[in-house]
Amino acid sequence: MRDPEVARAISARFGDDVLDARGAVDRARLGPRAFAEEGGIAFLEGLIHPRVEARRREWIVRQDAAQPPPPLLVCEVPVLFEAGVEDRFDAVLVVTAGEDVRRARVEARGQRFGERQARQLSEDEKVARADGAFANDGSLDLLERWVAQRFAHYAGRSCGA
Repeated sequence: MRDPEVARAISARFGDDVLDARGAVDRARLGPRAFAEEGGIAFLEGLIHPRVEARRREWIVRQDAAQPPPPLLVCEVPVLFEAGVEDRFDAVLVVTAGEDVRRARVEARGQRFGERQARQLSEDEKVARADGAFANDGSLDLLERWVAQRFAHYAGRSCGA
């Protein structure tokens, strides 16, 4: 969203009022408009997803070239299953939470929970399709312990292992 070319394309599609005073995309203004306009989300996905994938691939090349290479690469992909890209990863882990917790987190960001939830797979479906899952309704300490366990499990494995 910070790429000037992306901001220009978004402005051309949704209007200049989705940009802030510096010309950057104001996601709080863009979200409601993109969800409301026919094809708005598909337009954004077609614009953003290929760029994200290109940057992800560039990042992997840089990480593989590092000496020593990192023991594990992790990508956060909010709409992984919806985008149909789960096969690009050696493992998929889902961090989920109960609906009330997810709703509160989305709304705290000024976003509309119902619009976003309607475009995504159910949490049960995501968990069923994942290699592992964690219900993030508890303490940060519990989440950190789960992440440490997953790191220990996956770190140092060769790709595809």
